[in-house]
Amino acid sequence: MSDNTNAKKSKVKPSQSTKGSSVKKWAKEGFTLLLIMLIVSTAMDWWRNQSIPQNTLAPTVYTAINGEQYDPVSLSYEKPVLLYFWATWCGICKFVSPTINWMNDDYTVISVAMTSGENDRLNAYMNYHDYQFPVVNDPSGQLGHQWGIAATPTVMVLRDGKIVSSTTGISTPPGIWARMALAK
Repeated sequence: MSDNTNAKKSKVKPSQSTKGSSVKKWAKEGFTLLLIMLIVSTAMDWWRNQSIPQNTLAPTVYTAINGEQYDPVSLSYEKPVLLYFWATWCGICKFVSPTINWMNDDYTVISVAMTSGENDRLNAYMNYHDYQFPVVNDPSGQLGHQWGIAATPTVMVLRDGKIVSSTTGISTPPGIWARMALAK
């Protein structure tokens, strides 16, 4: 009877031990995957952002589709400015734009809609999605070209007349918020 009890105990302990090592294995693999994704994402940002100006930028006034005028470079001397290059046809922008709209409540946001049609069409798009951030229409992509934009969406943070941060592709709300918070 004691042999039978010992056999049951020995069977229980390895399975508990296996569970612990299984969790550690998954955590290790999850961390490794996260690290790889971070490295790839950083490398892609670096590659895509090579054409973005690194020097102090010249003040330039842009007119939004609502008629208001914005100078993101001059505004950046007062506080950080989030400059968002996007397009209505961009699939990933559909995930990033709600975050930009949310950021507009607390930060200075200016967006540039690249090759997205005429003002009426862009205005209808903004109203349909209930986006409140200001939009400068760039129907030919010239503004994007001047800023060295290689992909949409591109999110830049301007501070004191310089680009202090930029990222392309999908960005998370905490990631964009952290970029703005670090620029203060």
